[in-house]
Amino acid sequence: MKLLILNGPNLNLLGVREPEVYGRQTFQDYFEILVSTFHNVDLHYFQSNHEGELIDKIHEVGFSFDGIIINAGAFTHSSVAIADAISAVKTPVVEVHISNIHAREAFRHHSYLASRCVGSIVGLGLNGYRLGVEYFLLKNN
Repeated sequence: MKLLILNGPNLNLLGVREPEVYGRQTFQDYFEILVSTFHNVDLHYFQSNHEGELIDKIHEVGFSFDGIIINAGAFTHSSVAIADAISAVKTPVVEVHISNIHAREAFRHHSYLASRCVGSIVGLGLNGYRLGVEYFLLKNN
């Protein structure tokens, strides 16, 4: 099984950015835990602060990978283009948010991506990514 974890803007700052909201662990450290936990899964990781690069990556893997786990960050609430990219590919996508976007500012309550994804995991911290991987494992068994 081949999965991509795709992170959007500002997620490169995990561990130092608003630790009261996002925790103190870097994503790279967490990704290494995921790789060692799911040694039977071919996990890939990509992060960008640029919308077009995220779209390009969805197009690149969207017909060959078994799943994409995306945290589009603030693009969740503003990017019709990323939503359209998800719709354009065959690979199923799970949306993840570290914080509970429904308990935050009102503009964060709407996701342009949710209706294009097979599901959304919000508010469970970095564990949301693990749950996304587990979903794809169960789906493909």
